Amino acid sequence: MKIAIIAQTLVTSLSLLTLFTPQQASAQIIPQPWVSVGGKDGEVTYAVGAKAFDLGIEVGSGPQGSAGLDVLKFLSLPVISPYVGLGYYSEDKGVAFSGGVQVGATRNIVVGAGYNSVRGFNGQLGIKF
Repeated sequence: MKIAIIAQTLVTSLSLLTLFTPQQASAQIIPQPWVSVGGKDGEVTYAVGAKAFDLGIEVGSGPQGSAGLDVLKFLSLPVISPYVGLGYYSEDKGVAFSGGVQVGATRNIVVGAGYNSVRGFNGQLGIKF
């Protein structure tokens, strides 16, 4: 129980920190899409997402047919972009917390890894225009 409270406090603190971080002047105007595949409870989970101006939206399907939407806040650093998010899922899954990092692998390819409390651990592959 203490671990869950510590994890929720950490996610909340990082969320507030990234929400109040100043925006980068040269923010990306064209959305950056990605796909995500992961797993939880022995089931494969999927999601698609996009980000622009350090904000992102991810629509995903979780275990037992649940579906949901996550709103993400990115912290743009020179090579990596860590993020935290909050979402809501159907099938009585409720509120989801998420966090992860995306890295610019090449000029036009982004790879990432993350965790979502409903969809589990996931890998991401995206495109930068």
